[in-house]
Amino acid sequence: MKHFTCVKDIDNLSTALEEAFELKQNPFMYETLGKNKTLLMLFFNSSLRTRLSTQKAAMNLGMNVIVLDVNQGAWKLETKRGVVMDGDKAEHILEAIPVMASYCDLIGVRSFARFENKIEDYEEMILQQFIQYAGKPVFSMESATRHPLQSFADLITIEQFKTKERPKVVLTWAPHPNALPQAVANSFAEWMNETDYEFVITHPEGYELAPQFVQQARVEYNQRKAFEGADFIYAKNWSAYNDPNYGKVLSRDRSWTVDSAKMALTNNAYFMHCLPVRRNMIVTDEVIESPRSIVVAEAANRVVSAQAVIKKLLFN
Repeated sequence: MKHFTCVKDIDNLSTALEEAFELKQNPFMYETLGKNKTLLMLFFNSSLRTRLSTQKAAMNLGMNVIVLDVNQGAWKLETKRGVVMDGDKAEHILEAIPVMASYCDLIGVRSFARFENKIEDYEEMILQQFIQYAGKPVFSMESATRHPLQSFADLITIEQFKTKERPKVVLTWAPHPNALPQAVANSFAEWMNETDYEFVITHPEGYELAPQFVQQARVEYNQRKAFEGADFIYAKNWSAYNDPNYGKVLSRDRSWTVDSAKMALTNNAYFMHCLPVRRNMIVTDEVIESPRSIVVAEAANRVVSAQAVIKKLLFN
């Protein structure tokens, strides 16, 4: 594996899961693999779980780790070609990338959608520039359109807790005060579509995801109907994808909040969320604090997914 940006970069998902559970059982079994190698983690956006889990994963493999908050600890970067740099951006990313790459062996990049131009967001301009110009393996720590480390951890978590071979997994939109990217929802759908799970996406009209991520999933606009018989409920907000409303909040309808009454429609489902979560917007206190909430176990598996990916890249 040369780079890691989506599920398609993993050759065999079953094998990857086996390796992930092997690392989960013994996280230090490859503790010398990364000796004298350096991971550079670049954050264009805020992070808690991604930063801590990925750093921990690299340390488990014996790597040195450098963390850079691009917007706070570096010169402001220009990312577009042909721009007259007479503003507040002092350095161009095309010089910065090879310089940063010279200091490390592996690069992780986190860069969200900007909601200024859908085409640019979905072409993953920043992430693709790193892949093109770094000359080192690059992996996504969340991009404009995907969050593959999160989705890999989500899959590991479902495999860990499922009680039947083909569980019903429901991705549900839930309200949020702000406009959020589609990345987590896109990525979760993409990974679920690589399994043989029964996969359903439910959201209000106007919140349709891009077809390349929905693929063969069943889309249900009635949330209560979608929840019936579910084994896992994955709640997440995302903003509108379709033009002319790209990146906009179309609804804050609290009737879509995941509560105990809706969870009662399920097959005693586990509740999942990538965190951070807006309590009593996305999910009620009662649900997220219930014994069927596995959000902390899900977050813990972020170390496992990151370590499995970094291990594969080091073996490249």
